[in-house]
Amino acid sequence: MAFRFQRRITLAPGIRLNLSKRGVGFSVGPRGASVSIGPSGAHAHAGIPGSGLAYRTKLSAKRGRSDSRGSTASLATSALAERIGQGETLALTLKVNSDGELRYLFESGTPLTDSEVRLIHRHAAESIRERLEVLCEQQNADLVHLGQLHRETPCPETRGYTPRSFPEAPPASPKPTPVLWWHRLWPPAKHRVEQKNSRCQAAFEEAYRQWERRSAEFDAAEFARQQREEEGVFEDMAAMEQTLRERLEEIDWPRETAIDFDLGSDERTIAVDIDLPEEDEMPDREWTMPVRQLKLTPKALSATRQRKLYRDHVHGIAFRVLGAVFARLPNVQEARVSGYRRVIDPATGSRRDQYLYSIKATRDQWCRIHFDNLDHVDPVAAVDAFTLRRDMTKTGIFRDIEPFKLV
Repeated sequence: MAFRFQRRITLAPGIRLNLSKRGVGFSVGPRGASVSIGPSGAHAHAGIPGSGLAYRTKLSAKRGRSDSRGSTASLATSALAERIGQGETLALTLKVNSDGELRYLFESGTPLTDSEVRLIHRHAAESIRERLEVLCEQQNADLVHLGQLHRETPCPETRGYTPRSFPEAPPASPKPTPVLWWHRLWPPAKHRVEQKNSRCQAAFEEAYRQWERRSAEFDAAEFARQQREEEGVFEDMAAMEQTLRERLEEIDWPRETAIDFDLGSDERTIAVDIDLPEEDEMPDREWTMPVRQLKLTPKALSATRQRKLYRDHVHGIAFRVLGAVFARLPNVQEARVSGYRRVIDPATGSRRDQYLYSIKATRDQWCRIHFDNLDHVDPVAAVDAFTLRRDMTKTGIFRDIEPFKLV
């Protein structure tokens, strides 16, 4: 009797880039950044939502004095300067809008006035600039990474699994409260101390037992996975399915990606369908840092570059999936990987699946790629070596194709 497994898995998005046609919409810090100014100096926190990147740095140690430059300073600005001068810690939020402009807000959400912003700049401008420059570089690096997913593809000989160590530290043993000399003179006090120590020890022993249980369960799961990936994938189709699912989930995908895979009537063939992003989900700008301003400046990508980025990205996804299949399922000799996106049908106005490519690759063909030199491999050109259905112009415009089916 033939067995067929079909699973759809949702791969959690990588924490690299917030893909949006409306702009990156990031803020410096977790939904912003904070600038704290106190007796020991100023500190700033910065990051980009969706990037997982955050920084905490000590800013200039200069302490402001009460800003009393006459009537030109508002009362609010003077009060802010006085608070800084007195060493008070100020919780401020720094946000960057889709145009790269910075906005400063108090913890309550009230925006700072221009005078107050200038005051903050006198204390933290240099370090804020340094953080923004790093974030700008990272943002552009993530943009480039979208077209280079294939570079992290494993060699097909990369097999086996190294069990991980249980990441949770054991609970610390409690330090008993000492019985003092006067406790011995007052038995009820001594009894209370002994009871407290007994309760703490009992709680520790229970916590340690629970920790040992979780540790044993974790180690058992890791051992089972090692057995599954090193032995089960050769003979058990359920082990093949679980191994591939786990490996695909562990890929650092830049966006949420849905994948269907279908193992055929034996372990030698597999068909994979990938739900690809739509073009308008890709970023349409890169960023620069002006020399004399605290802001990020967006620069629109040309239509040609956007299409090239999209073309490289969707082919890189297929490349990574093929890599996972041939590295983790040693019995698979042929993989059929097809990628589609959701488009609006002009004839009906409803959404439908548009297949952009369908690739039929054998293990022998896949092993001809030099995986130690992937920096020089073009994933778009690489799939030309396989049996390929794709109708794409030189500028990256796709037309419908009929995908290969698993028979």
